[in-house]
Amino acid sequence: MTAELPDWMYPPRPSGWEADDLDNLSQAPRHTELIDGALIFMMSPQRSWHSRLVENLTFALRQAAPDGFEAEREMTVRLDKKSRPEPDVLVATAPYEPDRTSYLPDEVALVVEVVSEESADRDRSLKPFKYAQAEIPHFWRVEDEEGEPAVHVYELDRLTHSYVATGIHRGRLKTTVPFLMDIDLESLTP
Repeated sequence: MTAELPDWMYPPRPSGWEADDLDNLSQAPRHTELIDGALIFMMSPQRSWHSRLVENLTFALRQAAPDGFEAEREMTVRLDKKSRPEPDVLVATAPYEPDRTSYLPDEVALVVEVVSEESADRDRSLKPFKYAQAEIPHFWRVEDEEGEPAVHVYELDRLTHSYVATGIHRGRLKTTVPFLMDIDLESLTP
């Protein structure tokens, strides 16, 4: 026995879903991403640790950001015609626009993925690859190490279009890129 899918779940064209389609999918779950033309729904419940970390990290980045940088939570990035992932946090160089639904790669200085059980494979391999190919300069991956955040920091090597690890931060994150910041990681989770 197979279940019938609602009409809105079928792509609007034979070539599949495209980045612009996400703005017209009001029936889709709130956190819907497009990866290589496939819709990815975030359906499992979010852990409180993940939610608080994302919220507090977004606030910490807003506090640290100089003029010209904006920290956003759960906004999509239009990487290409077929991919529009939603990082947990991003830092953009574009000005705040209240009706914005996505950013372009050249407007993004940093993307942050907080790894959850549901998204672990995408957060550790597929998304960093796609962000690097789109030339987003900085990528952070946050892992839960026994309730404490560990931030894996990467910088884009523009010649190879891949990320190079620049450090793993526990307890405190100090960096000068994409701007000077000093974040007490232990304060991000209760």
